[in-house]
Amino acid sequence: MDFDWSPEESHLRATVRQVVLDHAPPDWTSRSRDVFTPELLAASKRVCRALADAYVWIPHWPAEYGGRDASVWEQLIIGEELWGAGEPRGPQYMNTNWVAPAIIAAGTEAQRDRYLPAIAAGDVLWCQGFSEPDAGSDLASLRTSAVREGDSYVVNGQKIWTSYAHVAQHCFLLVRTDASAKKHDGISILLVPMDLPGIEVREVTSIIGPHAVHEIFFADVRVPVDCLLGEENGGWPLIRKVLAHERVGAARFERASRVLDQAMRSLPDGPVDEVAAGRAFAACEAARALAYAAVQDRGAGRDRSATANATRVGNVAAERAVARVLSDEAGQQALVAGDPADEQLTVSLPVSISSGTLEVQLDLVARLGLDLPRA
Repeated sequence: MDFDWSPEESHLRATVRQVVLDHAPPDWTSRSRDVFTPELLAASKRVCRALADAYVWIPHWPAEYGGRDASVWEQLIIGEELWGAGEPRGPQYMNTNWVAPAIIAAGTEAQRDRYLPAIAAGDVLWCQGFSEPDAGSDLASLRTSAVREGDSYVVNGQKIWTSYAHVAQHCFLLVRTDASAKKHDGISILLVPMDLPGIEVREVTSIIGPHAVHEIFFADVRVPVDCLLGEENGGWPLIRKVLAHERVGAARFERASRVLDQAMRSLPDGPVDEVAAGRAFAACEAARALAYAAVQDRGAGRDRSATANATRVGNVAAERAVARVLSDEAGQQALVAGDPADEQLTVSLPVSISSGTLEVQLDLVARLGLDLPRA
């Protein structure tokens, strides 16, 4: 078995890294990705367009939609380099990793023509309307309703913890279209323009920073029927695939590993908890191995949700372990805003909640991967 990257893959990695060096702001961090100002938004779009110009934006898409049918490993390489640099794509990492693939898989030809060109150009922002106040860990319990009236769905309800809602042009929205069906069977997906009347976005105050997460309220919002993705009431199987792609697509382990390496190199001479640092490094590499296993499954056409869930667990462990090392070594300096230890701690806190809480991921690994009884 050959564990080395091929010359072509190494060239791809170098190309992506050069685009970041040439176009991303030098002070870009993971907090920049989460807290979007107009300046950061403009910078992110410049990076995305530069990636598109360098043909390293959507190589994993089918050729007929602007890609070149590249392997899942090339997608992983791009994700590693960009997440390692703080993810200067901003919200657009979702566009290429799972929004567009979902549209390609389940959308009509008109929907593909409408949405894919803007995503391929790196010039459009999406948010995801998933979690609700009473449907976070148990997403299938969502209650935001969409009732068919003629050529529209009338949407009422609330979403919460939504990143990028204040700047997004579209929302990948989960709704309940059949209140009488079993909870997994009555869910549909709507591709909702965010400028429709009746949509209100409110910021949720967060430790991450301003406008990191939001609530979205829908009051009699009339969404055209042609915004339905896939079949009515058939959204759950597609969303399971979407979530698996999201959990694998975020190469947080690469960023955590780089942060740890940089911190160890910059520490002044003095006592260092080498055991803790070694464990943090091991956690990053374990998360990397889990991600590679999930990518291998995807490339082989195997649908193993438990592998994606385990990848999420590994990323959380890596981020937390690195935050612990940096905080312990920095001491009181870790309380200073903007310090690397403060930055890493702040980034690591929401990781165990976003894309599915850690506790739920562990339960899914136990049930789906280890065949243990439900907790």
